[in-house]
Amino acid sequence: MDDAQRPGEGNAKAAIRPAAAAAPPGLVNVANVLTVVRIFLVPVVVICLVQGGTGWRIGALVAFLGASATDFLDGQLARKRGLVTDFGKIADPIADKALTGAALITLSALGELPGWVTGLILAREVGVTVLRFVVIRRGVIAASQGGKLKTMLQIIAISLYLLPPSLGLPALVKEVVMGAALVVTLVTGVDYLVRAIRMGQAPPGDDTASPEQTPDSGDRYPPVPKLHGD
Repeated sequence: MDDAQRPGEGNAKAAIRPAAAAAPPGLVNVANVLTVVRIFLVPVVVICLVQGGTGWRIGALVAFLGASATDFLDGQLARKRGLVTDFGKIADPIADKALTGAALITLSALGELPGWVTGLILAREVGVTVLRFVVIRRGVIAASQGGKLKTMLQIIAISLYLLPPSLGLPALVKEVVMGAALVVTLVTGVDYLVRAIRMGQAPPGDDTASPEQTPDSGDRYPPVPKLHGD
């Protein structure tokens, strides 16, 4: 009997192909490399910032914006190319928190940003991270538009504070943008807390999460939600 007539062979081959396609991505991939680059840029931002001077401040700003760009790119690449790894799930949110946290703490240490502003933002970010792990067995809370706005405002506000003082940007502009970022950060933090409580109170087996909320949805950061919109 020739190959075309062998019973069951086509099904066997079809079963093998999906298994090969479903092989997990390797640890070394472009998304993870971008995450590592972001981590290494964190001390660059801090060192440039503490040096002072126009050139160093511009360097800090360029490094911060470059790191922020990798935050967007790694997620996009991982989702499109199926490069989700356990390393990425853990390292990506850590890199995000380290970047914004280091910039805020350094600005406060230099006396350019009130310490209570940095404290509130960091408390919110750490609190949301803890909530992620508390409710992770019940699912992943979907990213909200408010969370994405929060991230954007934080990046803009920090970037304004990183600008060299010699450029003469009015302090009021920086304060207003940082104030908006702080308000949105706290409001979205409360919203995240409320949704986490509701998820925790849901009866076991009550699967109300959307495909984007479930850990195996193929998103870049399951089971840990991504900072982009938290």
